[in-house]
Amino acid sequence: MYEGPVQDLIDELGRLPGVGPKSAQRIAFHLLAADPADIGRLQDALQKVKEGVVFCEVCGNVSAESTCRICRDPRRDLTLICVVEEPKDVLAVERTREFKGRYHVLGGALDPLSGIGPDQLRIRQLLTRIGTDVNEIIIATDPNTEGEATATYLVRMLRDFPGLTVTRLASGLPMGGDLEFADELTLGRALSGRRSM
Repeated sequence: MYEGPVQDLIDELGRLPGVGPKSAQRIAFHLLAADPADIGRLQDALQKVKEGVVFCEVCGNVSAESTCRICRDPRRDLTLICVVEEPKDVLAVERTREFKGRYHVLGGALDPLSGIGPDQLRIRQLLTRIGTDVNEIIIATDPNTEGEATATYLVRMLRDFPGLTVTRLASGLPMGGDLEFADELTLGRALSGRRSM
């Protein structure tokens, strides 16, 4: 559509997740009109992310150091590990302020159609983390086909550890939702996961 560098920028922006062709075009033209200082700050931020961000050696979360702030925090419960798919999921759980344990980031979910098997995820590292300290593993993978397959695989791998409790996040109806708008799978899970009051 456009010539040379402008179209290249639009194409590259369009490859980002959640950015469609119209949004990519809008961002590209915003950047063209921006002050050079703003562009310089954006370039610096991108370069710092690429050069300065590493993955935690313990849990796999993003970090500026070899171990993340959560793994370095002595107040965290060592007996409890919450297994998530991506670093962004750590933030989602942390926002609840309910979880005081540590995390393990798998780096994705099992997806054989895309060529992602157990060897492409950080499952081996999880198994080596489970020692005498860990009492419970909370599986917090996404409630979709890939997340369920990953959770099932992890349960099979973890069931042979003596004294280890493996739990899964509850799923069901969202607060403020209406029963009539819930799909069958969500409503079925809410029924099977009901608790006494």
